[in-house]
Amino acid sequence: MKIYTKTGDKGQTSLFGGTRVAKHHIRIAAYGTVDELNSYIGLIRDQEIAQESIKTLLEIQDRLFTMGSILATEPKNNKVKVPLLINSDVTFLENEIDKMNAQLPEIKSFVLPGGHPTVSFCHITRCVCRRAERTVSQLSELETVDELVIIYLNRLSDYLFVLARKIAKDKGSKEISWKARM
Repeated sequence: MKIYTKTGDKGQTSLFGGTRVAKHHIRIAAYGTVDELNSYIGLIRDQEIAQESIKTLLEIQDRLFTMGSILATEPKNNKVKVPLLINSDVTFLENEIDKMNAQLPEIKSFVLPGGHPTVSFCHITRCVCRRAERTVSQLSELETVDELVIIYLNRLSDYLFVLARKIAKDKGSKEISWKARM
């Protein structure tokens, strides 16, 4: 398989199914941001964290590749077989959030990102996830998008926030609550 094809040299790329679109098309921005998110998930996974979290992050990365496939396919194209995102994928994230949250002190205010490099990676990844969610949401106003994609991204950002808190606890780093100046 050749890495370079030269077919994108003029600023266009192909969706699954063959339709050519500009590389700045909102659909390309959507799955490109999901790809960026997946890379940041890999960065978190490469840190010294609990094996259970690594296993969960691998599952999430797989779902993000599924999501990229969904987003890279023309909405009305029935000829291309695309992997599925299903309700239990969202439930999986919710269960992981609940398991971690049960081990954490109740949160009473916003938490400032930071305290340990791995915690900071989680917060950066959460922000990329929110950007992916915004981009996919914008795409959904123009074209059909599977609603589970948006739901999954929304839940994933919650997961990443709770993961940051859990890692902070595991690493013994202090969470700093935001106190608004009034």
